[in-house]
Amino acid sequence: MIGNNRKTNRVRFDHKHIVRIMGADGTWQRRCHLLDASESGAKLEVEGSTDPLKAQEFFLVLSTTGLAFRRCELIWVDGSQVGIHFVTARTKGKPPVTATLRRQ
Repeated sequence: MIGNNRKTNRVRFDHKHIVRIMGADGTWQRRCHLLDASESGAKLEVEGSTDPLKAQEFFLVLSTTGLAFRRCELIWVDGSQVGIHFVTARTKGKPPVTATLRRQ
């Protein structure tokens, strides 16, 4: 099992915070629970299949109106939980902080 490789502090949520992830092309979306978040990424529990996440890039939609969102890339998958990295202008085009892994 992989340890915590985050370099920034994270916030854990005591209550389930429901969010959505959506494909960059808008063709798919999944309901998720935001488990924790940091300045650079988050950990989510995905409802349903994680197969569409193989697209690597998608949006994390934080509000019901869709006005609050972050562009993301997949870092790891462990069953229904996934680790994501927020894509910024500084990180776009660079490889992810860690290699994409499937936790065993």
